[in-house]
Amino acid sequence: MSVTSDLRTTPGGDRSRPSPIGWQLPPFYCPITLTGGIHPRHAELEQRALDWLDDYGLYPDATERAWGLATHSAKFSCRIIPCGQPEPLFMFVLWNYWAYTIDDWLDSGSDATATAKIVDTSVRLIRALEYPGSSMARPGPVADALHDLVTRTRDMLSPWQLRRFIDAMRDWLFASAWQMTNVERRIMPTLNDFAGMTVSINGTRFSLTWCEVANGIDLPPAVLCSPAVQAVTDAAGFIVSTDNDLFSYAKEDHLELPEQNLINVIAHERGCTPKEALAEAVGLRDRTMTLFIRLSEQLAAQGDPELRRYLVALGHYIAGCIAWQNSAPRFASPRNRNPLPVPGSSFGITYRDTPSDPSTDAPALPAIAWWWDQLTSPDAP
Repeated sequence: MSVTSDLRTTPGGDRSRPSPIGWQLPPFYCPITLTGGIHPRHAELEQRALDWLDDYGLYPDATERAWGLATHSAKFSCRIIPCGQPEPLFMFVLWNYWAYTIDDWLDSGSDATATAKIVDTSVRLIRALEYPGSSMARPGPVADALHDLVTRTRDMLSPWQLRRFIDAMRDWLFASAWQMTNVERRIMPTLNDFAGMTVSINGTRFSLTWCEVANGIDLPPAVLCSPAVQAVTDAAGFIVSTDNDLFSYAKEDHLELPEQNLINVIAHERGCTPKEALAEAVGLRDRTMTLFIRLSEQLAAQGDPELRRYLVALGHYIAGCIAWQNSAPRFASPRNRNPLPVPGSSFGITYRDTPSDPSTDAPALPAIAWWWDQLTSPDAP
């Protein structure tokens, strides 16, 4: 059963060329109660971020600047952290704008993004974080902005937080290199392989490190790294990643070698069209959402207030990403169909109050089936 969304339903620019999965996305199952929609200081943080971007000349021309701002990175950050401390949140906004310039380069499909060059750039980026002044980042506006980010980040984070952020960045870049090896070999990964990697591809821990910092969440390593908490974290990342595959599908459907996303992976494995694969992709996503809710309730019942705050942050991460992508011009008026982003564009999504796949069993995917193993009573309602 679907429920009409109250979000804007402005058309998304030029849609004369159809999307292989359709412009009307399936209803989203998201039974998560939020404590806020968007951070009250989002407009101020966005303006400060735009001033920073322009000061460093991160975009080479007005068109690239328009598409950079079309990511709505400030709104993304302020939707998944609607109640956090402003200054850590501001740092997260800056990192997101900067990371999107790298992400677009990694996804460009050009010869410049061969695996060897991605790995080389990754090493330089990580070393810049770990050893400021190492002079390994290549000169230019992106490197200058990175140096400022590194300085600010190291001043703000504790050694433990910094180590986790560096590891999160390494995880994201590692997954990007893995994707490029598939492109170079002209192969589509198996469903099991992709399911196991998509949380890293999405940069889940990159975002969640800042969610913790801005919200003042400080889980002990023994709790944060426990199997059940890792499973609920991965489940949240899987849901967000799959939602991104839905929202960004039309943005990438022009590529000669189909983009590595859950829909195309299923279509390749099943020998069907992307439209036919859509129901299975959404079903797996909804099945994971059911697990996320059950595992969150199980962990919250343990009585640890700090853990409950972490689980709330994961919920904001999921629900905030849906609201952000629905109206971000980067997705709603994609660049492969529009010369410039279309202000006010939106998918006009709807929500449903039941999962499209009601199964509570683990899927036959060993890479992620272990998440379901963390339920102490798999048959519990």
